[in-house]
Amino acid sequence: MSKTVADTAPFGALSPFFLIIKEGLDGLADGEDFFDLLADDVVFEFVISVPGYPRQVEGRRNIAELYGGYGDFMEVHSAGNLRVHRAAETSVVVLEYEVHGRSVQTGRPYDNRFVSVITVKDRKVAHWRDYLDPVAVFDAAGWPPGQA
Repeated sequence: MSKTVADTAPFGALSPFFLIIKEGLDGLADGEDFFDLLADDVVFEFVISVPGYPRQVEGRRNIAELYGGYGDFMEVHSAGNLRVHRAAETSVVVLEYEVHGRSVQTGRPYDNRFVSVITVKDRKVAHWRDYLDPVAVFDAAGWPPGQA
């Protein structure tokens, strides 16, 4: 098991988010946990995201660092509704999935949907384009202030 991010961390390598990704890539990418699935030089693009979040991150270690602090903001309790779309003639996989939890700072529920477009090369994730619902993040964070 990879210890890139401790499994005991609030958003460790065995969180529901990472486990659903591993399930979606089963048989396509090799690795014992989420971070093991990534190529050393993986590129992540966050196409639809929230203000202040990076638009692009390069390298497995930088991705682990980015996600390492996630547990300070959101607790993910479950992930589900996985849909996997694989193109037999290419190395691209599209994953649709949901995550559910709560904001650590506000206690409000967090329910988000994602679409991840993933390119696999040599049985490792080489490129990742991520799309999420930013309104779900805003709702969980209580933004704008004063919302019920």
